[in-house]
Amino acid sequence: MRKLQVDILGLSTSPHTNGAYALILYELEGKRKLPIIIGGFEAQAIALKLENIKPPRPFTHDLFKNIADAFHLHVNEIIIDELHNETFYAKVVCEVNGEVHEIDARPSDAIAIAVRFNAPLYVTEEIMNEAGIKEEQKEEGDEDEVPLESEEEMPAGRLRTEALLEDLQSELNDAINNENYEEAARLRDEISRLKSSS
Repeated sequence: MRKLQVDILGLSTSPHTNGAYALILYELEGKRKLPIIIGGFEAQAIALKLENIKPPRPFTHDLFKNIADAFHLHVNEIIIDELHNETFYAKVVCEVNGEVHEIDARPSDAIAIAVRFNAPLYVTEEIMNEAGIKEEQKEEGDEDEVPLESEEEMPAGRLRTEALLEDLQSELNDAINNENYEEAARLRDEISRLKSSS
């Protein structure tokens, strides 16, 4: 399992998300971004720490940090290592008394903990390949790819699917250019569903 180190680019929201946010991670040694939809509470917990705002009473993640410090538990890293049915899974890798433990967590909670411990964030290469988004830019002079089959030879259903995929990819590129990462995540998932069903 190859791990790619990522960092937080930011949080974005839109009026259509019912209080959800898109947490945007980016590859430190690449050009891909990974949007993860998280709840408002977790988004607030991450944003407060990133902005160095201390709440009057500890949030849940602050409480975890205080307990961990009291018992000399160190968080080594966070790994987002699974993706099933558009749901991400993460592990908090921590160490206490020389013993390393991997604890299952939601990515939003794991990242809220990571920012409190200054722990590095990782995503497996498989997940970045499956769910990462990268703006497709054509270099000047590049020719459009020649399809393997001519349009006349393609079945009508497949032709419609190919056209729909092109439209969705175009919308995805626009969403990335406009930094609308929540919409980009939705489009990415729609493209994945369409590709897997065709």
